[in-house]
Amino acid sequence: MLSTISVPDDTWDAFVREHPRGHILQMSSYGALKSAFGWTSARITLAEDGELVAGSQILLRPFPFKMGQLAYLPMGPLVTTTEQTTYLWKMIDRHLRNTDRAVFLKWEPGIYTEQETQPEIKPYGFKPTDQTIQPPNTILINLRGDEDTIMARMNQGTRRKIRKSLKKDITYYEATGDDVHKFTAMMQTTGERNEFGVHEPAYYQLAYDLFVPQRDAALILAEHEGDVLAGVMVFAIGKTAWYLYGASSNIKRNLMAAYGVQWQAIQWAKSRRCHIYDMWGIPDVHEVILEENFTERHDGLWGVYGFKRGWGGDVARAMGAYDKVYNALIYSGYQTALKLRGS
Repeated sequence: MLSTISVPDDTWDAFVREHPRGHILQMSSYGALKSAFGWTSARITLAEDGELVAGSQILLRPFPFKMGQLAYLPMGPLVTTTEQTTYLWKMIDRHLRNTDRAVFLKWEPGIYTEQETQPEIKPYGFKPTDQTIQPPNTILINLRGDEDTIMARMNQGTRRKIRKSLKKDITYYEATGDDVHKFTAMMQTTGERNEFGVHEPAYYQLAYDLFVPQRDAALILAEHEGDVLAGVMVFAIGKTAWYLYGASSNIKRNLMAAYGVQWQAIQWAKSRRCHIYDMWGIPDVHEVILEENFTERHDGLWGVYGFKRGWGGDVARAMGAYDKVYNALIYSGYQTALKLRGS
């Protein structure tokens, strides 16, 4: 018989790591990271015969004037049976309505392969929305096979640039916490160059402090003659690695350090026995449109698509985003405000 249960962070994290759909955004460290920057986190977990069998980490952000909260469920819930799913959604609804005063719950289930059964949406009261939090479109690189096999899947230009980056006396290394400031400085440069927003430096420092000591992430930097040229913060649990944050400087770009450091991150993921490397974030349009426009557009995620497309991966789209409304009046006002902001 299913029942709710409260578990400590280490128990929850062990469960996430072992679950077939375990995701880095469901780890307690991610909840702690977001909680330092305007969110709070809550976990609703189920047990059967005293053993943790299902659950979900939910993030919450308050609306102004104490008008309730936005609830957000990324890449979950983690379940294995229909019975668990039905009971867990019931407990989530009860918690969000009665304890957290949620105005609505935004749910992003993540990527489902053709071999996986997609979760049901309508029976649990959700409606699709175009307002996503995580980028729905990505590129997934197959890490099975040796390094030559992985390189053979890439386009010729990317292979050439990787090899060039390995011949230019660039030093690649896993950074310490004292090195994070080098990465955050480059993040500002990268955001300005590619016209997308970046977090404040303290965000990346805390991400390092929460994930790297637990061996769930690594910050890999590239230096040449004292100049920091590129960096990647890569995360991994289970069989998947995620390239969430990357940066490069505006100097010595001819040395192709951005390619070399990405190759080092892929090797790190391979050493973790990951099968998939998620490049995390490309424009949310069909692959045909991507290929027709990437040479002309450089705004937002278009600026990084040209780089990511060459690594031999496959374009994959998540299921998108869905909203479940608990307070229709405030939700309507929220939607109106979003439309006015975008007009």
